[in-house]
Amino acid sequence: MSGLRLSPAVSNLKPSATLAAAAKAKELKTQGVTVYDFTLGEPDFNTPENIRRAAVAAMEAGHTHYTPSGGIPELKKAVCAAYKRDYQLDITPAQVLISNGAKHSIHNVLASLCGPGDEVIIPAPYWVSYSALVELAGAVPVIVDTTEESGFCMSAEQFRNAITPRTRMMMLNNPSNPTGATYPIDKLKALADVAVERDILVLSDEIYEKLLYGGAEFKCFATFGPEVAKRTILVSGVSKAYAMTGWRIGWTIGPVDAIKAMDNLQSQETSNPCSVSQYAAVEALNGPQESVEAMRVEFEKRCNYVMGRMRPWREKYGVTFTEPGGAFYAFFNVSSCFGKPLAGGRVVANATEFCTALLEQVHVALVTGDAFGAPGYVRLSFATGMDVIKTGLDRIESFLAG
Repeated sequence: MSGLRLSPAVSNLKPSATLAAAAKAKELKTQGVTVYDFTLGEPDFNTPENIRRAAVAAMEAGHTHYTPSGGIPELKKAVCAAYKRDYQLDITPAQVLISNGAKHSIHNVLASLCGPGDEVIIPAPYWVSYSALVELAGAVPVIVDTTEESGFCMSAEQFRNAITPRTRMMMLNNPSNPTGATYPIDKLKALADVAVERDILVLSDEIYEKLLYGGAEFKCFATFGPEVAKRTILVSGVSKAYAMTGWRIGWTIGPVDAIKAMDNLQSQETSNPCSVSQYAAVEALNGPQESVEAMRVEFEKRCNYVMGRMRPWREKYGVTFTEPGGAFYAFFNVSSCFGKPLAGGRVVANATEFCTALLEQVHVALVTGDAFGAPGYVRLSFATGMDVIKTGLDRIESFLAG
């Protein structure tokens, strides 16, 4: 078609690196190769039975039609009750928008509150979609690099120094994908103080809030007081804590006017989130919470195992990392391996080449840190079975040993 022309918004848009890495692994699997896949940030547990039963009951009751664009009242009320129960945060249903997953929620926030010329501060390493979604809104991502030494946490001084007259928002992910970093409460408070001082909105992506390890603490960003709350847009959902990635239910909590604007946008984009998934999410939030802790405990066991296996790599191979306080990722620096023979005599020059060689040589799939704004790093998701983790780490070590 000679008349086919891509829009400027998507012509330079790259596919999600995590999904691309998973697709490459899947391609090998279809050829009969056993691949040890650590690419996707997706719990390997099935959705808890009480939640599945609630979905069946919803279908049997006829809840298979359009719902209000911003979500059913029952789920909005359940979100309000959960934040009161967990964080003593008082919110009303008018401050809640239910969307098709947290990624959709983030898009709604950026598309509704940012525009051409606006700047959005993003600490790096960052989740692959952050910068792309900012650019799709016509805004400019301003990347602030963090380090292993800082625990991959942006300081208040870095935040303050990145602010310009065009700054509209700062995006925060705590606990973090890809690093697993959890912000100490005093550092989080310091960021909140800067947001109030400079009157900057904060999009706080808290999707991993229930997955904490080793005594790490979590504090909901909006709970630092009313001045912080009115500048905070919270995003979360049921995907990670309740093993409900495929159900696609996320939410946004924010000022009523902003939520109304996002609801208007969503009504034009997607009509409403899946009706059955919404009723399942009501049960997830209102029902028994023991499954959340059971999954967290299992993730912590895996985390401890992975860290125990990786610690010797510092001295043996020069691989460095900080130990995660949350989420389910190990994020490590493999730049010491560049330019040296690895398994099969392979020599790589960057993290992307490292991941390609690792997949081809020993059939282990990781995601390159290049996609997360962290050259030299790779991400391993331990949201998979212990047998896969043990064999996969054996193979990574054999690859590093050359």
